[in-house]
Amino acid sequence: MAGRIAICEGDLTEQAVDAIVNAANSALVLGAGVAGAIRAKGGPSIQSECDAIGPIEVGDAAVTGAGDLPARYVIHAAGMAPGGSASEESIRKSVRRSLELAVRHGCRTVAIPAIGAGIGGFSAQRCAEILIEEARAQLRGPEALEEIRFVLFGEPMYRVFEMAHDAARVREQMERLRRGPGRSL
Repeated sequence: MAGRIAICEGDLTEQAVDAIVNAANSALVLGAGVAGAIRAKGGPSIQSECDAIGPIEVGDAAVTGAGDLPARYVIHAAGMAPGGSASEESIRKSVRRSLELAVRHGCRTVAIPAIGAGIGGFSAQRCAEILIEEARAQLRGPEALEEIRFVLFGEPMYRVFEMAHDAARVREQMERLRRGPGRSL
């Protein structure tokens, strides 16, 4: 992998990265949770840009400026419909699309929350596994980001992501061992 995955506990809205990913709804209305924090700290320009773009399909993503946030962009990953819940497919597709848009906009560093595991009601464990899988796939690609940083609210969520990341690394190492010496992935 060309880039790296980082996992930290903290406030997504304070990340000085090229782009932060918002756990958005398909209407691109910045309501509660991560989206509400982005609206509160980023200022009204982000919602104004969302209004000009939205709505989008569940599983898609859209890019706006970051207003008063230290990032350059906010990438809105539509993991659910307004008032709905997130699914494995909607999380996977919206995160993949978000990472594609980050590359397209020249980003090197991206910060991502636990998309779908809050208001979206999706399992934290499965959310972590999906996001780690998508990040690892992006970093193996020809246009890999330098860093995909998972910024998680609270130690319990941090630990879930840490374990999912460790498990993915162990699986990769075991696959290398099965293939034998001198054989690459």
